[in-house]
Amino acid sequence: MNSWKVLVADDDPNVREIIRLYFEKQHISMIEAQDGEEALELVEKESPDIVILDVMMPKMDGFEACRQILKRFDIPVIMLTAKREEFDRVLGLELGADDYVTKPFSPRELVARIKAIFRRMQRRKSPGEPGEPVAITFEGLSINTERREVLAGEERIVLRPKEFDLLTHLARSPGTVYTREQLLEQVWGYGFIGDIRTVDVHVKKLREKLLPYRSDCIHTVWGVGYKFEVQD
Repeated sequence: MNSWKVLVADDDPNVREIIRLYFEKQHISMIEAQDGEEALELVEKESPDIVILDVMMPKMDGFEACRQILKRFDIPVIMLTAKREEFDRVLGLELGADDYVTKPFSPRELVARIKAIFRRMQRRKSPGEPGEPVAITFEGLSINTERREVLAGEERIVLRPKEFDLLTHLARSPGTVYTREQLLEQVWGYGFIGDIRTVDVHVKKLREKLLPYRSDCIHTVWGVGYKFEVQD
């Protein structure tokens, strides 16, 4: 039985009620917020396992709420949006959101996304395969999978959970070219509905964080996808 506590922030009470009724059937505890400011307060007060933020809310919109929450807490975030423009989806991901769901949506899809995020989190907590190295090292770059720590020279690079997972997955097989679809399946762990730009956004963020300390190690293979390669 699930014991998750999920914070849902949406200014539409009908949306919250639909989600709440479905969550009850799934034995998921739900906390409700009517706007971004209330969501921020409840994250600190209630310590939910995951946050679902509508984009268009009064007082503080979902983008700003996401930004503020992730400054202070390491917690998964799913964005809800009625807009289909690519800009909205990409902005949410660039802010650090783990996923997004476009309205109208089914509560079943939302729960599937939540379960996928928790499966990924559980895999991160699980010990690696027998014989799997704890440290992945290259010239000027070290990835410790047990401590989930990345060092470039002597500098510690702070990565969001999925940024770390993506970097580790690529670095385990240097030179291997992965398509975006393969990375979505192997790193995100499920069929991401609708947008392979998720991978592009996370690669961009990784490059920005690593570039000040060493040359680019994640290379674009045009027309295919990405590969990890360090030039010694």
